[in-house]
Amino acid sequence: MTVAEKHEQARRRILESARPLIGLRGFSAVGLSQILEAAGIPKGSFYHYFESKEHFGAALLELYNEQYLVKLEALIAQTGRTGFEKLSLYCQCWVDAQQDGCLNEKCLVVKLAAEVSDLSERMRLILAEGTTRIVDCLARIVEEGQKDGSITKALPARYLASSVYQTWLGATLLVKVTHQQAPFEEAFEATRHLVTV
Repeated sequence: MTVAEKHEQARRRILESARPLIGLRGFSAVGLSQILEAAGIPKGSFYHYFESKEHFGAALLELYNEQYLVKLEALIAQTGRTGFEKLSLYCQCWVDAQQDGCLNEKCLVVKLAAEVSDLSERMRLILAEGTTRIVDCLARIVEEGQKDGSITKALPARYLASSVYQTWLGATLLVKVTHQQAPFEEAFEATRHLVTV
């Protein structure tokens, strides 16, 4: 393995090790020493891999967006399901990812949007680009459902997709605040009403 490959491997390990910490505690509450310890990287070497904590945060969000979109594209590519079934599966995957034992799957948009949007324009823009791409993917699912008849609302697919995504972001915030699962149950029902009733 070349020096450049080792460097990139260690950098990736830092990002992947930090994600559950930041998903649990937030960006500002996690220190550099905690990040390096989780990754098994010697203290004091953070700036060998990242110019700043903001640069690290931007790289973390870019990786998160990339991984999230790969999973969403795999869902879209599934055959044998209607558009509504795919949308319902997306919603169920969302709920499953927010469970207590799934620290590496928590939605970083929910966790970090309010915090980093005021701290870093670069990170805010990466979040904005990611959410736009997610809604674009969901719009493809809605269009598919409109074509196969499983989604009966005749509104523009992107509008419906954006409404569904916003519903689930809000539900996740309410689950965090209330420590109740009812907002997810209500979001399922709201999603069904948004696209079929």
